[in-house]
Amino acid sequence: MQSKKPIIKKQAIISSSRLFSIEQLDLEFSNGEQRQYERLLRQGGAVLIIPMLDDETVLLIREYCGGTDRYELGLPKGKMDEGEDILQAANRELKEEVGYQAEQLDLLKTMTIAPQYMEHTIHIVLAQQLTPKKEEGDEPEPLEVVPYPLADLEKLIADDAMTEARTIAALYMARERLK
Repeated sequence: MQSKKPIIKKQAIISSSRLFSIEQLDLEFSNGEQRQYERLLRQGGAVLIIPMLDDETVLLIREYCGGTDRYELGLPKGKMDEGEDILQAANRELKEEVGYQAEQLDLLKTMTIAPQYMEHTIHIVLAQQLTPKKEEGDEPEPLEVVPYPLADLEKLIADDAMTEARTIAALYMARERLK
């Protein structure tokens, strides 16, 4: 059964930082119940890129992650700049973080992250036919690029150095697409 969407009676930004705003929503549900929700807002979308060096080798990056306070293996990702479309943003982030550009870019899926609490989408892009091309990015230190055989995906997922759900989901999508 599809419920009728709640009516937003009031919405207001209650806090903001450089990266996020917190919005408060006063909602009325179709049964008359009223609730107050809070959600994180983030300006613009983001991309996560699956760079395939060849048909079997994915290029991962190792970078410091403030949320976990450690270095993690993952896929390159970043915010879309104003005026960029999804594929332009993916190719720019690929050049900045991995040092390659892609001749073939395919949008695999647009995903949300914690949709109960966040208004944020990320576009998963498969990047193939890579050629070296490095551009300056906004990373505070050089990122380590780690080639990894996609055939060993289960071993990679078991590694404690990779914990991000978006990366794991994207790698499974890429493996299915490349079969």
